This record gives sequence, C-alpha cells and structure tokens, in this order.
Amino acid sequence: MATTGDIRNGLCILYNNDLYTVVEFQHVKPGKGPAFVRTKLRNVKTGKVIDNTFSSGHKIEIQRVERRPYQFLYNDDMGYNFMHNETFEQIAIPKEMINAPQFLKEGDSVEIVYHADTESPLSCELPAHVVLLITYTEPGLKGDTASSTALKKATVETGAIVQVPLFVEVGTKIRVDTRDGSYVERVK
Repeated sequence: MATTGDIRNGLCILYNNDLYTVVEFQHVKPGKGPAFVRTKLRNVKTGKVIDNTFSSGHKIEIQRVERRPYQFLYNDDMGYNFMHNETFEQIAIPKEMINAPQFLKEGDSVEIVYHADTESPLSCELPAHVVLLITYTEPGLKGDTASSTALKKATVETGAIVQVPLFVEVGTKIRVDTRDGSYVERVK
C-alpha cells in the first residue's frame, strides 16, 4: 500500500471501488493543523473529474495500467475494431471509451489503456493532433468579417465539423487538436 506521499500526476488509483487517475495534486501544510493533499481525480470509465482531499499519510491503492499501441481498422455494429501492432490481436471497443471518435479514420494509430490486473480495456486515446482532409466548406470571402479571427464551418473526411479560418478551402489538409476539436494549422 502506498501513501499520499506517492501521489503524482497520471497515477491510477482505486478510490471508492472505481479507478481514477490523478489529474493534478497539491501538498498543503497549513500553519495550524495536519498536512493534507488536495487532488483532482478523473474517473477512468466516465471521464468525470472530482475534487478530493486526502489527509497526509492516508493509504491509497495504486493500480497498474498499461498503454498498448493499436491501429484502427473499421467501425461496425459491434463497436470500433482495433488491431494490436505487434501481436495482430483484434479487439472491439465501444464508442464511449474513445476520447474523440469523430476524428478516427482507418489506419490511425491509437493507444488503448488496459488495467494490468484484469486485462480489461479502460479507454482508447487518439494522439493529441491528427491530420484530416477538408471535404466540404463554404467559400470564405476576404473582408467578410469585422474581426481578424473569423472562422467558418468545414467538414473533414471523417464527417466531423471543425471551425477553420476563412482561407481554408476544400482539398486542404489540416491538423486538428483531438482534445477540444479545434483547428491547429494547415499541413502541406
């Protein structure tokens, strides 16, 4: 058993019979009273973030998780199907376990997080940025706006809609941030 002194960002712990990862933490030593650790914990299954305070020296149960490289194959009624890059084992994952399924296209590399003790998949994470092709967007006219940061809607090859600058046209490849779905830059 570990204690609160072992808490660090990204650590996976068992809390209230659920798996949580530590998003951020802060050791606090007030002038009066005992020390404590203030944390933000993200539920691995639901993604909900909660605030929790552990008293100093509190016992925590660390859980071992593994990140394994997979490649996206296709989507069907069983879920999203992935293949392990080394063993060629295939697995189907439900849409709810994927952090940004709207940006997933065939052949993309992802990391599937497994609980090491039970060998069960916990989540599927896309890279922070993906390159996608614009399949449809309205033409943007220069001087069409009052501000310099004008955006328009564009549909990418996966069917997702992204807000892009006016100069982006159909056939342009763009880099999209999968964490918030925002446009990053054009890709040559």
